[in-house]
Amino acid sequence: MGKPFVSVLIDTYNHERFIEEALVSVLEQDFSASDREILVVDDGSTDRTPEIVRKFEPHVRLLRKENGGQASAFNAGISECRGEIVAFLDGDDWWERKKLWVVVAAFESHQMGTVGHGFIEVDEGGKPVAVIAPKGESESRLRDLNDASGFLTLRAFLGTSRLAVRKNILQQVMPLPVGLEIEADEFLATVATALGGALVLREPLTNYRYHSANLFQFEEWDVVKAKRKHDSLACIVSELPSRLQRVGVPEEVIRTLTNCVLLDTERLRLALGNGWPWQTVKVERAADRQTYRDASFGYHLFHAAVLGAAAVLPPSAFYRLRRWYAKRGLARTRQIVGSAQAIPSLAIRTARAHERK
Repeated sequence: MGKPFVSVLIDTYNHERFIEEALVSVLEQDFSASDREILVVDDGSTDRTPEIVRKFEPHVRLLRKENGGQASAFNAGISECRGEIVAFLDGDDWWERKKLWVVVAAFESHQMGTVGHGFIEVDEGGKPVAVIAPKGESESRLRDLNDASGFLTLRAFLGTSRLAVRKNILQQVMPLPVGLEIEADEFLATVATALGGALVLREPLTNYRYHSANLFQFEEWDVVKAKRKHDSLACIVSELPSRLQRVGVPEEVIRTLTNCVLLDTERLRLALGNGWPWQTVKVERAADRQTYRDASFGYHLFHAAVLGAAAVLPPSAFYRLRRWYAKRGLARTRQIVGSAQAIPSLAIRTARAHERK
């Protein structure tokens, strides 16, 4: 019996600087070309991305569409995939040479619907910054609260360029809500895990490029990007619970998975100037309860000062101060005034440093 046929689905938007490296990394895989296809969905690029992709035809198939965001790109591309397994790649990332071989072997040896893995964070020029990997091979099926807590830390390894899903599972997930201009990968991976389980490998098989045009991660405050991120996270909060209910996920698991997303959604809403100081206090208290336990007396003093600032400052000013604080590494103050033991939260999912795309 031969290896399963694999569809490589690359979503791209204005990646003219990076798309060639992504394509070459797939074409040079230690995996037979007869056992895979490559489909590029161009989400309305206005640069030379389509022109560069066409240089690789007929080895690569290009599907062009109007700009609509990640979910619409996935919806368009997945329906065109012929493989038993679909492996996803962003147009600004690239794979290690053995990526497909290792992932397909994992599918063959485990009865899981989804496979993810560790990754290497690189800078805009492709220089490695950090290797980000789980402690060991892990599984999740979202059956109980322990599973849900574990999944919050595993989601870092199920982002687009680390994600591979069996086609029969994807057909049950589709269509993705078109409101997910970004973060469609998180929605997809969560529902797919509930349907067929997820296996996360320790090995770093993807190079994730952190650069100035990233739509989800951005160091400098950008109102347009922040609004896009808010709307996509709000879509997850709105749409994910009903999808998970349909496939039998327990209510307490659904709450665990969505509450942390709700907190980040609320933080962004407030940071964008929509809300009142008392709402900032409420959100920050909830975030602290969710993220920390066994906090020291010193930490409680520190957090009381934070809440005091939240109570008197307009929300946009408070979160501007919070960004200033974070950018300058002043979080070390927490170590001085007292430590607290962190538990999984959306901060794990979204942190650029050593956790997630």
